[in-house]
Amino acid sequence: MGLSIAVTGAAGMLGSHLVARLAADGHEVTGIDLRPADSTPEGARHLLADIRDTAALARAFTGADALVHCAAALPSYPVDQIRSITVDGTRSVLTAAERTRIPRVVHISSTAVYGLPKRVPTPEEHPREPVDPYSGAKAEAETVCEEFRARGMCLPVLRPKTFVGPGRMGLFSMLFEWADERRNFPVLGRGDVRIQMFGMADLVDAVVLTLEAPPEIANDVYNVGAAEFGTIREDFQAVLDAAGHGKRVVPLPAGPALAVLRGLERTKLSPVYGRLLYKLLDDSYVDISRARERLGFQPRQSNRDAILRTYAWWRTLPAARAATGGRTSRDPWRQGALGLAKVLF
Repeated sequence: MGLSIAVTGAAGMLGSHLVARLAADGHEVTGIDLRPADSTPEGARHLLADIRDTAALARAFTGADALVHCAAALPSYPVDQIRSITVDGTRSVLTAAERTRIPRVVHISSTAVYGLPKRVPTPEEHPREPVDPYSGAKAEAETVCEEFRARGMCLPVLRPKTFVGPGRMGLFSMLFEWADERRNFPVLGRGDVRIQMFGMADLVDAVVLTLEAPPEIANDVYNVGAAEFGTIREDFQAVLDAAGHGKRVVPLPAGPALAVLRGLERTKLSPVYGRLLYKLLDDSYVDISRARERLGFQPRQSNRDAILRTYAWWRTLPAARAATGGRTSRDPWRQGALGLAKVLF
């Protein structure tokens, strides 16, 4: 028998995929977002509400058997909005869930809470060491979750790596565009660092497993990400090879390139934010053994699988793919000065 499940951030990348999966599985789904949904599958409804509006959320959550809290701000948002949406929004969501006695709330956090860890693979026990407003807000939102868990709420926390799949744009759209335009693609340094990502379908599977697990298993913190991943050079080269133009990943001297990109970020001429720059200079992957052993999580897609599936989807879009300001990960981001640099590659 299906459950009644609420999903915040239902118009976003993860939220929209999750609503579709849960509805297909026979659950009654209520999606909540400030933005309209692109589509609403049979068995689901979509409500327009701000996650900081506790009263509106309590009305939306009434009768729910479970809640998945996906809504959060992106690193590209203004700093005050990042904290307001991610931290205050999480407190509002959990307060409404507590008032309506929802038995289980799955909180979607991020491996960004670790900051730039030198220990890889990074385990869940690694200290939270945020390095920017986004990772700081995600870490603080987890602290809010711990308050409600201490009061008796079953509150699993998932920490996914960067997830990729059909619908994903953001900075990936730059790689896809350059590949389609017969251009080489630059990487910082030699591109030999290993950066773990995560297929969208695998993340949805992880959420479903967390919803279905016994409370004593679910009520924990879990890293989730791909089990197979290569170097940045290998994964990006796979896209250039799929484009079929014989182009290559081009290494850039890390020091000078980093200085230029940091300057462009400060002047708002590049969408590449600071933590991402530094993350691309060192191996970045987490230990997923806890999710495998306790939840039965088995990721099916490698980095390459996930990126190539996203690229194949991107190529089906209309030729005119207008860039926006990067408000969501489902929008192609303006490349700023990086778009002008294309002529060099």
